[in-house]
Parts: sequence; structure tokens; C-alpha cells
Amino acid sequence: MRMTPLRAGLASVCVALPSVAVADEAAEQMVQDALPVMYHTCVSVVEEADGDEAFIYAVVEKLTAVSIYNRQIDINDHAASDEEKAKLHQAFVEALRDGCADDKDALLAGVVDNAVKSTLGL
Repeated sequence: MRMTPLRAGLASVCVALPSVAVADEAAEQMVQDALPVMYHTCVSVVEEADGDEAFIYAVVEKLTAVSIYNRQIDINDHAASDEEKAKLHQAFVEALRDGCADDKDALLAGVVDNAVKSTLGL
């Protein structure tokens, strides 16, 4: 099997998961849900969505879940109130916009991961 950039990226995500995650059914399902959309770039997700913002949100949500799980982040450690969570959400969206503005052909999973890191100050 030839190792394409997509397969290499997917392999790195799977390797990055702690070995405990393999036994964790919820984590395994999260990865399985994200795998079909990991090929997206900033521009390709918008093109495929064809105006359907819910599609874009669903893709970003799946990629964000994997990033948060890989980093073993409990969002409640960073924001306890709804107001704090709303501020984090706004900062995350801005970080996504900035990341995609820098490189519209960047893999969305990488932009999402960078947005998680910068938003949470990691």
C-alpha cells in the first residue's frame, strides 16, 4: 500500500492516541467518525459544504473532538461557566479563521489542532 499524505496523516493521528485509547470504545468511535473527513483542507470543506454551514460545523466538531481527546483536555479546566465557554468558542473560531487565512490549502485537522492549542494556551 502506497503511503499517500492522507494515509500518513491518518496513521499519525492513530499513532498519537495513547494505547489506552484503543481499548476505549468512545475514543475509537470518535476516531472512526473523524477519519472520513480528515482529508479536508480549509477550502475543500467549504466547497463540499456548498453553503451548508451545518456540514462545516460537523466536520470541525469531529476534528476538534480528536484533538481534545489526543491532548487529554478537560474543557472544564479552562472554562467553568457558559460565559467562559462562549469566550473560548469565539477565540477558537478566530484561531480557525486565522489559520485558514494563512493557508487555505492547509489540512483542516492541523488548523483545528493549532486552534485548540492557541485557544487554550498550550
